[in-house]
Amino acid sequence: MRDEGFQVTEVDAGPDLAQVLTALAPDVVFNALHGRWGEDGCVQGLLEWLGIPYTHSGVLSSALAMDKERTKQVYRAAGLPVVDSLLADKSEIEARHVLAPPYVVKPYNEGSSVGVYLVQDGANSPPRLAAEMPETLMVEAYVPGRELTTTVMGDRALTVTDILTDGWYDYDAKYKEGGSRHVLPAEVPQEIFDACLDYALRAHEALGCRGTSRTDFRWDESRGLAGLVLLETNTQPGMTPTSLVPEQAQYLGYSFGQFCRWLVEDASCNR
Repeated sequence: MRDEGFQVTEVDAGPDLAQVLTALAPDVVFNALHGRWGEDGCVQGLLEWLGIPYTHSGVLSSALAMDKERTKQVYRAAGLPVVDSLLADKSEIEARHVLAPPYVVKPYNEGSSVGVYLVQDGANSPPRLAAEMPETLMVEAYVPGRELTTTVMGDRALTVTDILTDGWYDYDAKYKEGGSRHVLPAEVPQEIFDACLDYALRAHEALGCRGTSRTDFRWDESRGLAGLVLLETNTQPGMTPTSLVPEQAQYLGYSFGQFCRWLVEDASCNR
């Protein structure tokens, strides 16, 4: 941001965030937070209350996209394909298979693949979950195949990336150097490529996102277009050197600085 000519003050979000921002009186807040509080509409609501323009999506779309089950309800209403899932109590998930294996167990309101369990086909017993896992979890039918993702920037879907890993696309695969390999643009049939662009833009619009978002897919090649399903939409996509969104923007001709500038210039609030 400094290289782009902006005057930047870095702030660690804490309980005094409202007082800190009121004293600073910034023209724009670049929201670089992830997970609960920073990505789920809470900080967005604070910024709306203070009347400070901020990057990325607003309160409602941030809250909807962070809740994976409600996201799926929005997808279904928009005619977008999703995989079967349900919400269940932690105790019930540990007591029996609430879905036929293979399936995935994960928090329904976290990001970055935090706390994800894959129960393999033929598993004799349900999973033993970590004590810190929340009491209510999402159980989702496992979709085999390839991990694809598409960035939306404003009103344009950029391209498709094929994410290759040695195993599960978990936190380490997302953020550690060498954790995954990205094929950009994805080497998939044109029908699948075009569908990813179409579905990602429709998801962005259905959730009411603004700025940039990233929608993740699974594609079972054996089923053609019918094997393509949406997993989730990220309203605060990663912005690290290994992250997918700046990589796609760069492929389309935006340097990292130019992409950050675009986000700042796109910032707004509803006040």
